[in-house]
Amino acid sequence: MSDKSNRPKIIVEPDQRKQLVNIQRRLLLRSGLTLGAVSMLTGCNLQDGDDVDKVLWAMSRWNDRVQGWLFGGQKLAQIYRADQITTPFRFNAYYPEYNVPEIDIPNYRLEVSGLVQKKTPWTLEQLQRLPQESQITRLICIEGWSAIGQWSGVPLKTFLQHIGADLTAKYVGFKCDDRYYSSIDMATALHPQTILALDFGGKPLPPDFGYPLRLRMPTKLGFKNAKHIGAIFVTNEYPGGYWEDQGYNWYSGI
Repeated sequence: MSDKSNRPKIIVEPDQRKQLVNIQRRLLLRSGLTLGAVSMLTGCNLQDGDDVDKVLWAMSRWNDRVQGWLFGGQKLAQIYRADQITTPFRFNAYYPEYNVPEIDIPNYRLEVSGLVQKKTPWTLEQLQRLPQESQITRLICIEGWSAIGQWSGVPLKTFLQHIGADLTAKYVGFKCDDRYYSSIDMATALHPQTILALDFGGKPLPPDFGYPLRLRMPTKLGFKNAKHIGAIFVTNEYPGGYWEDQGYNWYSGI
């Protein structure tokens, strides 16, 4: 789906549109971008490699930096009641549901690398013994839909502390067993609502929603919430991501 013509049309719900408009206003006011410059991004393919695309890529990276400056490291996303949970919760991935990967759970190990002191792989049992947090939050997809779900797991900050990660590093990256990959800024990794989810709806994470381990961040768009995580690394080198390398905004905060 790297060709823009093959991407689904984005339909934004009213409440999401309001959020996006507010973000755009803050970006315009604080980053110095003009309405004309922002409008240039509409409908552009960022993979042609010509001079215009280079400018657009630079603008996109600038927007990433501005969103990072605006991000409140302790500001919490909205929490919902149990009776507001979306049923059934919607499946989403860059592949059809019948291609959900089969994970060898008994032999599963979470690999750790990069700017960390302890690089020993983790079993599911070890992850389950770490302190757990639960949240009922909304996942907002870039395709224009959203759904509320209950997630439980290890705060990513707690895990990073256990492996002796350099918390001053710029990025935390994720490699997944469905060949997906993504990365986030360290401030988001340390946010109190960013968790490595092991459970969904009070039960072990089902295959469709990213078992045995997925990233859950209510402060980011859905495609940033990597599923089927097999490796985590900490780095100062920009890691990119599956969709980000095709032109999607890397920061993608909401």
